[in-house]
Amino acid sequence: MPGGSGQPGSQTIKKGHRGVDSTGETTYKKTTSSALKGAIQLGITHTVGSLSTKPERDVLMQDFYVVESIFFPSEGSNLTPAHHYNDFRFKTYAPVAFRYFRELFGIRPDDYLYSLCNEPLIELSNSGASGSLFYVSSDDEFIIKTVQHKEAEFLQKLLPGYYMNLNQNPRTLLPKFYGLYCVQAGGKNIRIVVMNNLLPRSVKMHLKYDLKGSTYKRRASQKEREKVFPTYKDLDFMQDIPDGLFLDSDMYNALCKTLQRDCLVLQSFKIMDYSLLVAIHNIDLAQREHAMADGTSQADTRRPAAQKALYSTAMESIQGEARRGGTIETDDQMGGIPARNAKGERLLLYIGIIDVLQSYRFVKKLEHSWKALVHDGDTVSVHRPSFYAERFQRFMCNTAFKKIPLKPSPSKKSRSGTAVPRRSCQGGVPSQSHTSCETKAQVTTEADVEQGSHLGRPDLLPRTLPVDEANSDSIATTLSTSSLGSGGLNSPANSGSPGPSIPERSAELREQLEDLQETEISF
Repeated sequence: MPGGSGQPGSQTIKKGHRGVDSTGETTYKKTTSSALKGAIQLGITHTVGSLSTKPERDVLMQDFYVVESIFFPSEGSNLTPAHHYNDFRFKTYAPVAFRYFRELFGIRPDDYLYSLCNEPLIELSNSGASGSLFYVSSDDEFIIKTVQHKEAEFLQKLLPGYYMNLNQNPRTLLPKFYGLYCVQAGGKNIRIVVMNNLLPRSVKMHLKYDLKGSTYKRRASQKEREKVFPTYKDLDFMQDIPDGLFLDSDMYNALCKTLQRDCLVLQSFKIMDYSLLVAIHNIDLAQREHAMADGTSQADTRRPAAQKALYSTAMESIQGEARRGGTIETDDQMGGIPARNAKGERLLLYIGIIDVLQSYRFVKKLEHSWKALVHDGDTVSVHRPSFYAERFQRFMCNTAFKKIPLKPSPSKKSRSGTAVPRRSCQGGVPSQSHTSCETKAQVTTEADVEQGSHLGRPDLLPRTLPVDEANSDSIATTLSTSSLGSGGLNSPANSGSPGPSIPERSAELREQLEDLQETEISF
């Protein structure tokens, strides 16, 4: 390919397999980006076209392991067109299986070809830590990413389980894989995977985070921060958004349930070191930016075109069981999940699980063992899959995302405001229950009441007296003055009254007093 086999001295910058040659063009394994994009489009056009001649049928187990290969000489052949690149070979992995996946997501073959091959692919500047190349289709529909040999091999092994999982639940935050291919050029194998695009270019993302739930070295480097659109990490998120992102109850439950289900799938495949990509579009900030630009700037005014693929937006990925009776999404949400920050600003979240092609193999076990010797083993990102999944869910559903606090109902407020609280007999607004407490206190402290003191509830006393004693002068005199003190029983009025003796009268009065106490308490 032109520029594909330049001299070693022509590589000025290199990161992994990704480099930049002396002309400033990006290279991957010494193949220029322009030549790689052209080979990808030629190969996909041929393989999708040839697949259309094969009758549709059920996916069989052997379909997951089929690899088709076609040679593209520069002069062309009876099967391939002529081109101005160097000779290359194009391989397609599991074509029948991936055709089924595309159909499951509602992607028709002509739409797939039109998106990827009608216009030149757009190279993204952010390559990530792995040094991979990223391309996006002109309609924002698909992302093409270069992957390493082990990752491609691992994805091929995952396909049967991936097939089963998608049949059970197509609504998932896991990557949607639409194709796996390989370009052989200059003695090198360049493997690529076609996936759904999480971040539409027509929506400005004000913040972007790569979250793992780990804290060890999970802060964006200074070099990353200097980028136009940096990707921050867990410690940056906890510092920038300490209160988390607030979702309504239905949305929060749907998101956490989807994450739980996806983590269980990844754990069953012994996959780890994956991340949740969270991109934030601040609606209120965007409106302020438009106002400051006096309407002259056309940025962020475009609406993303309707996605061809089903379940491809963040909203569609989680909304399956959020509410019954239809979609949550509206035109204003542009595929994002509505949320708010601690300031109350309106946000749209674009999220998805990325970097899932990491198996907990020997190298990862060794990496975790080494890091655990130097640091706390529970804080490093490389961990056993079960612990990784639990920590990932805990961080996302407790720290990153939270429910919007519910406001108390006005009816509940009114009921709680008018309810009569149970009060002690000290202070407060006088009421019937308070008066009863006061009376009860005086009755139960009989021995301490001075002679001649008043109970405050004399109207209760006559109703408790026996009928045959109601006319007794001494009893009437004693109870009418409510003199229940110790001196009242030995008063002159009692000693001078006819009838029973003083001890007998005292015993009767004591029984009546006990009856009075029981009456007051029960009242």
